[in-house]
Amino acid sequence: MSLPAPRRDGRQSDTAFATQRGVCRMLRQRGFASLCELPLADGRRADIMALGDRGEIWIVEIKSSPEDFYADHKWPFYVEFCDRLYFAIPPFMDPAIIPPAAGLIVADGFGAEVLRDGACQPLVAARRKAVTLRFARAAAFRLHGLADPQGFPD
Repeated sequence: MSLPAPRRDGRQSDTAFATQRGVCRMLRQRGFASLCELPLADGRRADIMALGDRGEIWIVEIKSSPEDFYADHKWPFYVEFCDRLYFAIPPFMDPAIIPPAAGLIVADGFGAEVLRDGACQPLVAARRKAVTLRFARAAAFRLHGLADPQGFPD
């Protein structure tokens, strides 16, 4: 079965979109399923959430420029929803601005490389279950939306 390519929603720059694509390719190669723009229980939205085969949950925050990084103050709240937090940046961006406790991924439109793993802070069981359920439901709804785009408009 062939699925259509993801649609851009117009909010991302070309650089952010290419970074997202490279990160998602790398995650899949590592055995992670990923969802982009996943709403969290607190109303924030993760740029990329990834679920590993042993239930490990990563959030990847994309930063396309230093200005994008310095303007964002919501990323510290993401640690409550993942085992590891990463920042993904394009190759031309200086990695020195990324906090050392966070993981670091450098990506372009073709792939990505983890330069530094994020600190592991395992979720408690109840939060892991809630986040995993949110991930699964979002994935299923998105898949159904591809199969029946007129069925339930967003």
